[in-house]
Amino acid sequence: MFKEFREFAMKGNVVDLAVGVIIGGAFGKIVSSMVEDILMPPIGLAMGNVDFKELVLKLTTDPNGPAIRYGKFINTVLDFLIVAFCIFIVVKQMNRLRAGDAKK
Repeated sequence: MFKEFREFAMKGNVVDLAVGVIIGGAFGKIVSSMVEDILMPPIGLAMGNVDFKELVLKLTTDPNGPAIRYGKFINTVLDFLIVAFCIFIVVKQMNRLRAGDAKK
């Protein structure tokens, strides 16, 4: 059983997937930092010194009570859009390269 598992784990697809997941996780952290630390501060400044992390809709009058943190949600949506766009570009380029290889 261990031998079968080792053969499975050493197949190219499994190793490629593992590398992709690790690189994807690191890329996600880079994009999150870019959104939070580089993009959102100038956007907040242009909107009148708004700190998106602090944008909340309080559900009670209690200052420590529950709140909807829609500013944080905006950051997360922007993260997703940037990652999705980058993946789109990479896949598009890979498909173009594959189409070029198929013509040869």
